[in-house]
Amino acid sequence: MLVGGLLSHTSSHANETTIASEETVAPIGIEPVAATPPFVANRNITFQALGAQYPLNLRGIDSSNTIPFSIRADEVVTGARLKLGYAYSPSLLPDLSHINILVNDEVAATIALPNDKAGRQLTKTVTLPAHLITAYNQLRVQLVGHYTLECEDPLHSSLWANISNRSTLELAVNPLPLPDDLALFPLPFFDPRDIEQLVLPFVFSGVADNNVLEGAGALSSWFGAMAGHRRAHFPVEKDVAPASGNAIVFVNGAEQARFFHSDPLAGPTLAVTPNPQDPSSKFLLIMGRNSEELKQAAIALAAGNQTLSGRAALITQFAELKPRVPYDAPRWLRTDRPVAFGELIDEKQLNVSGYSPDLIRINVRTPPDLFAWREKNVPIQLKYRYTPQPTSVNSSLLFSVDDLFMKSMPLFALDDLYPEQTPATQTLPDQDIPSHALLEVPLNTLKSSAQLQFRYMYDYIKQGECRDIIIDNVRGLIDPESTIDLTSYPHFKAMPDLTSFVDSGWPYTRLADLSETAVILDKQFSADEVTLYLDLMGLMGESTGYPALAVTVTHIDGIDAVANKDLLVLAAGAEKPALTYWNDFLTGSYTGADGKRLGTSDLLYKRLMWPTPDPRNAIVPQRATINYDSRGSSAIVAGFESPKVPGRSVVVVASNQPEGLKQASSAILKNEDFQGTVGGSLSIVRNNKIDQLVADQTYYTGDLGFFKHIQWVLSPYLPAAPWKAALIALLALLVVAALVTQLARKVLRNRKARTPKA
Repeated sequence: MLVGGLLSHTSSHANETTIASEETVAPIGIEPVAATPPFVANRNITFQALGAQYPLNLRGIDSSNTIPFSIRADEVVTGARLKLGYAYSPSLLPDLSHINILVNDEVAATIALPNDKAGRQLTKTVTLPAHLITAYNQLRVQLVGHYTLECEDPLHSSLWANISNRSTLELAVNPLPLPDDLALFPLPFFDPRDIEQLVLPFVFSGVADNNVLEGAGALSSWFGAMAGHRRAHFPVEKDVAPASGNAIVFVNGAEQARFFHSDPLAGPTLAVTPNPQDPSSKFLLIMGRNSEELKQAAIALAAGNQTLSGRAALITQFAELKPRVPYDAPRWLRTDRPVAFGELIDEKQLNVSGYSPDLIRINVRTPPDLFAWREKNVPIQLKYRYTPQPTSVNSSLLFSVDDLFMKSMPLFALDDLYPEQTPATQTLPDQDIPSHALLEVPLNTLKSSAQLQFRYMYDYIKQGECRDIIIDNVRGLIDPESTIDLTSYPHFKAMPDLTSFVDSGWPYTRLADLSETAVILDKQFSADEVTLYLDLMGLMGESTGYPALAVTVTHIDGIDAVANKDLLVLAAGAEKPALTYWNDFLTGSYTGADGKRLGTSDLLYKRLMWPTPDPRNAIVPQRATINYDSRGSSAIVAGFESPKVPGRSVVVVASNQPEGLKQASSAILKNEDFQGTVGGSLSIVRNNKIDQLVADQTYYTGDLGFFKHIQWVLSPYLPAAPWKAALIALLALLVVAALVTQLARKVLRNRKARTPKA
């Protein structure tokens, strides 16, 4: 045994020596082959994260589904793998059936479908050639299926495969340094190719006063607008730059600027420089000799970055921006005229092909205060075209809103369109068939944001044995001249409404630049409070699609100067003046280091699960108050009418501890790990759970108009029929007019009686 072991060890060593010799001394003209490094993925992306909300169902003899993905501009892919979860029909012939994985229409791998593994969930890891992956990519999963060697039905029920939307694309990427050039902005700080949440640190060097914070808020809201549905998070550091990754650095003062920028400051300056500790990453420097110049640099970047270039730029002049008007947010549907679909989506995305194509999706945002009470539904003038079939039974165009079915429109066949023609003389027309339909959508189904969904479903007509083939000659198009019309709805809303606050930043986003918004922070604000402020500004930008260029930041001492604005109060710590000032108006508050006072209502036991058109049906007033002591971390989000100016709103986001604001930020941004949503007039956030405690709507914003307001006020006491209510309102108006006339005549007679005669 000892000898055998020694010989075995010697033999192994000899083999290793031989291999090393072959690698070192290579034949002339042949390069030595380097060992392939192990695959280490630093990007793991599920199909669900790439947009596949449901598993991919492949049906038919040749069926496929495509998932797009992209690579950041500052990264290069060195390796790729696909962990595919799948199942397939037991009836498939293994010699003729398989699943192809294609990257940009090139076959990257083929998966065999043996009978012994059919009908159950399987997982397979497939290596994808890295050289096939470019900046923008199409990953296609294709089923090639056959169930018989004879003539087969191309859409037979046995031809199926199911691809899990939890399948994962694994990428190994290396950093790709970019030049220091403002012309690349927003790269690398925000890359539209990145599907993940934007996490961008903001670093403050020097004094961070109100001007600095206003500039930072304008810039964070711009990044929030760019990030869109991904949402954005802005962790804050004071005088400590991150050791790795990109960051935005606000430098207040010429002395501070010397640590980051070699040239002396001559005014508001923007510059891009490498991160000293991570050369593959960048710092974006927002600099000024004082806070006013720094704010000017930040606002210039948010408003006019498309004109910048070079490593640094000095802002020599910045013209005042025109003030915004209510409801003119670029991302909201206009309410002064009908809006064409072509204004909302690229025309190419309105075209589909195939017998069962993917949905045509149009995302829309509506102003949250549109009033639907006793109003007609939202009219959609739909124009569409399609390829007619020679004969059809069930072909149709389906319309839904957020997966809620609305209407089905038939796609007539040639038999129906040209009944006078015989099958022998019947031919397809030169063009698609134009059609028109009036769709009506309840305003409450659109909410603050919604998705209009159109799906073409073509009937497949069987021709008989050995004659059934699928020809890819059917097309569908939603005309970009189709319109959606919100012009008939007044602006009127019951408040407070925290659901609209977290969905669209209401009421602060009524003006897209937030010129009627003031943020109240404590003078001794913490990094967590500023992080929450920046996150909320990002939320506002995501809603409007426009930066908060005119937001005001102040302290509780300056509240009288901003009394005619909507107020957003952020505080961590029960004893901070920014929070204690409002304790008498809050239904929930912190009364000390450990004390809490919270109002509760029946909302705990019964939730309104649908948006009622009459907001009075949603009122759930406070019924009890609970006071208790607890060291646990929690946060409250509360809304109420401003005690300074009637009709103005206050939203307070507060916590007894700084960590609680992190939970509040995650809850408002709707991170997936939270149970529940913020809503009502008071919500509490604790332990990744959100509870709505009170929904007491006590005031209104907007204007219904004179006659509509009378109808609204008298509606609880009037018949439900609108014409009867209008008649009674008119009679009441006539009575009031008669009384006023009589009073005026009496005053006139008294005045004449007191006037001495000449």
